[in-house]
Amino acid sequence: MAVSGHGAGPRRRRGLWALTTLTAVLVACSSGTSGQQEGSEEGSGSNEQASDGTGATTLATGFDVPWGLVVLDDGQALVSERDTAQVFRQPPGGERELVTVVPGVQPGGEGGLLGLAVPPGEDGSVFLAYITTEQDNRVVEVDTSGADPDEEPSVRVVFDGIPKAGNHNGGRIAYGPDDYLYVTTGDASDGASAQDPDSLGGKILRVTAEGDPAPDNPDPDSPVWSLGHRNVQGLDWDSEGRMWASEFGQNDLDEVNQITPGSNYGWPECEGPCDQDGFIDPILTWATSDASPSGLTVGPDGDIYVAALRGESLWHVPMNQDGELGEAERLLQGDFGRLRSVVVSPDDQLWVLTNNTARGDPDDGDDRLLEVPLPTD
Repeated sequence: MAVSGHGAGPRRRRGLWALTTLTAVLVACSSGTSGQQEGSEEGSGSNEQASDGTGATTLATGFDVPWGLVVLDDGQALVSERDTAQVFRQPPGGERELVTVVPGVQPGGEGGLLGLAVPPGEDGSVFLAYITTEQDNRVVEVDTSGADPDEEPSVRVVFDGIPKAGNHNGGRIAYGPDDYLYVTTGDASDGASAQDPDSLGGKILRVTAEGDPAPDNPDPDSPVWSLGHRNVQGLDWDSEGRMWASEFGQNDLDEVNQITPGSNYGWPECEGPCDQDGFIDPILTWATSDASPSGLTVGPDGDIYVAALRGESLWHVPMNQDGELGEAERLLQGDFGRLRSVVVSPDDQLWVLTNNTARGDPDDGDDRLLEVPLPTD
């Protein structure tokens, strides 16, 4: 199923939810390695808890290029800032606390301190971070136990050697239902790397806590779980254990894919549906002007939600128990600008990070953490 839309709408339009139901149309398109980036594709500060006509509630303001968002067992969130390399602990509606500054981060372009993940059973004092360094992109374990925020934390390299570039660094990390770590990598502006099984670029990786290939990987000696990706920045699992990922297209079509081990998703041979043996077609596509999809979550209602940068929307994609997707609808269209991350909140709503302080048109208070109610029939 593919989706075409009607544009991003005016910036900061206030009022009711922007719900645009779109018609499904499958579209195939050509290959290439340049094109859409996050913006053209793609601290302290006050905290407030105020709702407006969209139904969204602002939980916190004043973030500087936020990227990673993880909900902790105690109901707070960890939030990373890409360019400052700071990680904050944010209670809903309360004053945030600086946890640490992650050492070794070299921000530039779309790189910096990106995704976060908390190991199962940890309280957030130990977390994993996907970072851009002088040499590469890598995943590190950061242990802040007993350390003050102005002290350098203990850092252990979990996995390194991922290609870096000004664009297409991937950056989302998450623990799967099997408790192994999944890592999304971009093609680092080298499309051919996505088809090279020996390259870490343009892949989804699956590794152990030590950074070794996880058991039952398609190649037991390789961390590669799937290949043929351009720039995956969102992933999550549904209640049946199916894995879903959002991916930036080049000039024509962004994608949502159902990820299966060892599968090839076609980039750079095709963008959107390939209709060729050996490649897996996306389940859902958008025009790049309508999406530029970053974070993705499966909501408590079992539906998929995707945070869109260029499209300045939260996309809601209904899904039934068999994994079949319905017609997508567009939420928050233009109300809060670019949206980077979306997760399920402790009270089974959605938490969403905006992303206007890098490439957007920031309002006073940007960037912010929002709570967004689930749509109702």
